[in-house]
Amino acid sequence: MSTDTENGNTVELRSAAWFGSGATGGGLRAFSHRSRVRQLGYLPEEHLGKPVIAILNTWSDINPCHMHLRERAQEVKRGVWEAGGFPLEFPVSTLSETFQKPTPMLYRNLLAMEAEELLRSYPVDGAVLMGGCDKTTPALLMGAASANLPALFVPAGPMLRGHYRGRTLGSGTDLFGYYDEYRAGRIGDCEMSEVEGGLARSPGHCMTMGTASTMTAAAEALGMALPGSSSIPAVDSAHHRMAAAAGMRAVGIVREQLTPSKVMTREAFEDAAATVLALSGSTNALIHLIAMAGRVGVELSLDDFDAIGERVPVLADVRPVGRFLMEDFYYAGGLRALFLQLAEVHGALHPDRPTVSGKSFGASYSEAATYDDTVIRSPQDPVAEHGGVAVLRGNLAPDGAVIKHLAADPRLLVHTGPAVVFDSYPELQAGIDDPSFGITEDTVLVLRGAGPLGGPGMPEYGMLPIPAYLLKKGVKDLVRISDARMSGTSYGTCVLHVAPESHAGGPLALVRTGDLITLDVPKRILRLEVDDAELERRRAQWQPPEPRFERGYGSLYAEHITQADQGCDFDFLARPGANPAPDPR
Repeated sequence: MSTDTENGNTVELRSAAWFGSGATGGGLRAFSHRSRVRQLGYLPEEHLGKPVIAILNTWSDINPCHMHLRERAQEVKRGVWEAGGFPLEFPVSTLSETFQKPTPMLYRNLLAMEAEELLRSYPVDGAVLMGGCDKTTPALLMGAASANLPALFVPAGPMLRGHYRGRTLGSGTDLFGYYDEYRAGRIGDCEMSEVEGGLARSPGHCMTMGTASTMTAAAEALGMALPGSSSIPAVDSAHHRMAAAAGMRAVGIVREQLTPSKVMTREAFEDAAATVLALSGSTNALIHLIAMAGRVGVELSLDDFDAIGERVPVLADVRPVGRFLMEDFYYAGGLRALFLQLAEVHGALHPDRPTVSGKSFGASYSEAATYDDTVIRSPQDPVAEHGGVAVLRGNLAPDGAVIKHLAADPRLLVHTGPAVVFDSYPELQAGIDDPSFGITEDTVLVLRGAGPLGGPGMPEYGMLPIPAYLLKKGVKDLVRISDARMSGTSYGTCVLHVAPESHAGGPLALVRTGDLITLDVPKRILRLEVDDAELERRRAQWQPPEPRFERGYGSLYAEHITQADQGCDFDFLARPGANPAPDPR
């Protein structure tokens, strides 16, 4: 196997098994492989003996969050060439949160499989992972973790602020708010047309602290992205420079054999969880981080998030919980500044662990500074004393449920009310504005059939709509419970990820309209006020739904998907065991 030598360090290159040890060595198959590289137009001097860096690019014409990644890939290549490597770009599945139905969550594991198998089956020594739209970040990191080749992540970056008649708009958050105003009759078609054109006005993912911003921040907190990279707006020139720097560093991590298993440790996941909670980030992060941890053999549970949230304050004043947007967050100092503040909380971070930068995690933020302490707060002046997500349990969610309680109406955080139950999202859409359902401000809205199996794919249905007739009366929040997820840009008293889901026979399947349900966030309780004997009677009558898929990927998904509290990974991907690399000879 040929070697690459830099600064006195010699490393065996995996790609040499395909290309041979020199211009003529390696036998028939190596000769064939070299001839095909010549067909691609490359000289032997351009690639032989150099680290081959795969650039996994989720760009497509249907993904506005990633519309600039084709250009950024060229800048990554520039960095790889500069550092003495050989870049190869691979187009991989694009998971567009805005367009893919029923939800790109159905396909997260498919992209993870694709990333893993591409890295395993091609002559590459390391990888640059390019994503940012909600599911692309965890999918790429899950696949890279399982392949365990040196890899780092390039975040797509948030879009610019939205604008409407002198107001600053946040994608998602203001979309929901203005649509409710429209349903209530307080604004009309002309105003909505202007909002439509002002919400999202540049490349990049949502500029609120939605799932995209949360997960790219988590990637940086894990140590899998360059320091400061996750906060850079997509169109800022710093983003171009970061892409080139990532390409250069990708060659470095190959020479150092710095694999994901060395970076994504238990301590790294604890720090990522602390970061998510200090950002009051998306509830989706809990599912994704649990799945990612499983790929490297780290046990991470909902209880870990609840325990970390008890000692970590919310320090980012960013929508939907706060007032500002990601552009403000970046110019206030970005994620490195938040780490610096969070490090003041005893035991919140582990500064000595490794990162893909080649430096310790602590070194990545030691020279950071906060330039606007109204956006990035200190532990002495937090947005909230405790993390922005709570984990609930009780007879309605024996395996857990989550709520972003800081985005809820405080008066509803302890509430008992009668349920109005919908068995599907189409049924909810058709009936929500019908007064005959008797929905009042005390009602607990329940949606089932929207979990990993029932959705299918656990769509973002969890911010259940409020009846228009209540909106017109000024009611802006209700207790809402589902086995669905919700967008990280959403808000309201929404209990999500109820596990086990109703489709799998969880207690949510047994709820009937009129049953009393108690939500008590301070005590972490979600309880159906029906006695055990009645619940057993209902369970005996329950029949599992017919399988939705008879063939194809959907059938594979249904047979192997795990529940929300386990990360919604495929059981055969999450378990340990050998997946041997191919013999390229």
